[in-house]
Amino acid sequence: MPRDSHQRRRYALVGAGARAEMFVRSLVLDHRATAELVAFADVNQARMDAHNAWLEELGVDAVATYPAREFGTMLEKERVDVVLVTTMDRVHDEYIVAALKAGCDVVTEKPMTVDVPRCERILDAVAGTGRQVSVAFNYRYNPLHEKVRQVLGEGAIGEVGSVHFEWLLDVRHGADYFRRWHRDKANSGGLMVHKASHHFDLVNWWLDAAPVEVFASGRLFFYGEQGRRHGYARDYDRAHGSSAAAGDPFALQMASHPRLRALYLEAEAEDGYHRDRNVFAPGVTIEDDMAVLARYSTGATMTYHLTAYAPWEGYRVMFNGSRGRLELEVVESDFVSPYAAGELKGAALHGVQAAVEEGWTKLTLRPFWEQPRSVPVSGYTRGGHGGADARMTAVLFGDEPDPMGRGATARDGALALLTGLAANRSFETGLPVRVADLLTIP
Repeated sequence: MPRDSHQRRRYALVGAGARAEMFVRSLVLDHRATAELVAFADVNQARMDAHNAWLEELGVDAVATYPAREFGTMLEKERVDVVLVTTMDRVHDEYIVAALKAGCDVVTEKPMTVDVPRCERILDAVAGTGRQVSVAFNYRYNPLHEKVRQVLGEGAIGEVGSVHFEWLLDVRHGADYFRRWHRDKANSGGLMVHKASHHFDLVNWWLDAAPVEVFASGRLFFYGEQGRRHGYARDYDRAHGSSAAAGDPFALQMASHPRLRALYLEAEAEDGYHRDRNVFAPGVTIEDDMAVLARYSTGATMTYHLTAYAPWEGYRVMFNGSRGRLELEVVESDFVSPYAAGELKGAALHGVQAAVEEGWTKLTLRPFWEQPRSVPVSGYTRGGHGGADARMTAVLFGDEPDPMGRGATARDGALALLTGLAANRSFETGLPVRVADLLTIP
C-alpha cells in the first residue's frame, strides 16, 4: 500500500466531528502539494455531508464517504496511505489497529486511547506491522513551549528538581466537557486522560523523562448533580428546545452556531447524539477538580492541578532547578464575558464582544544571584493553540523539518496516557500507583 515518495500521500479521515475540520482544512488548503484527502468515514452520514459541503465552499471537490462499518473497504478501495483518527476516544484503538494492519500509517488525535488494554493493542500493532502512529500533541508545537524546551535544554536553570503545573479551564471551555460524550469516563478516560494527556506529554518532552509513580486525588465538585448545592442547576436535560435553558450561561444554543447545527443538531436523527446536554444533569462520571503528584525517571517531581470551572482560562508552569527557576504564565482569556458564556472556546465573536476578554503570556528566567529577565518568544499567536496547529500540520502533512523532535510517536502517546491512567487508579484506591504496574514501556 505505501506509495512512491514523489506522489501525494492519500489521506482518509474517520470521525467527522468538529475537531476534524482543522485537519481537513489543513490538508486541502495548505498541503495540497504533498497530501490528498480522498475519503471520510463516520457513523453518521449527515456529519460527513456537512464536511463535504464545507469543502465545496472552499472550492474543493467533495470526497467519498463510507459508513464506519465499511472502514476496511474504504482503505482498500481508496488506496489510503494515512488514516486520520478523530473519533470518540474510546474507539481510537479500533481504527488505529485496523489501519496499521492494512498497511497504513496513522495520525490520531490525543489521547491515543483511554485504557491500558487498548494501549497495549496499539503498541503491539505498531511493533507487528512496522507502520507509524503519530499522536497530534499540538501543544509541543506552541512557540512558547518550544522555547521552554530550548531554555531547559541549554541548562539555563541546571538540573530540574521539580515542576509545578496549574491548568485552568474556564466556565465556558471547562463546561463543554460536561455537555457531550466526554462526561462519561468510559468514553474519554476523564479529564486526566482526555485533556491532561496534553500537559503530561509536555512535561515528559520538556524533561526528556518518563513517569514512574503517581499519587492523585480528584472529585466532581462543581458540575453534574453538584450544581444543585452551588445554586446553578436548572431542570432540563438538553438545551435545544428547552425554555428552562433560556438565559442559562451554561447552556449551549446550537441553533445559533451554523457549524454545530450542521454537525450535530441536524444529524441527531441518525444516531440520537445530543451535543448540548445540561452540564448539571445526572450521569456525569468524570472529575472536574484534580490534583496530581508525579515522580519521573530523572528523579524530578511534578505537582499538577486541573480545575475545570475557573473564572479565567490559562496555565502556569514553574521549573525549579539547580541553577535557578523558569516560570511560564499564559492567560488565554482573563474572564468569560456575559456575551461569550454560552459560546465555545474559539467561537467567532464580533466587535466589542470579542475585545472585552484579554490575554497575555510571560516567560521569565530567574537565575541564582541575578536579576530576573524576560525570555522573548516569537511566533506566538492568540489563535490556533498559539500557532501550534499550523506548525504541527506542516510537520505531519508537509515537508517541514523537525529538529526539536516535536513529533509524538505511539510510545509518547502511551507515556502521556499512563500518567493520567495512574492518576485515575489513584483516585479509586487513594494510594500511589507505580506506572510499571500498569504497563511497562521500553
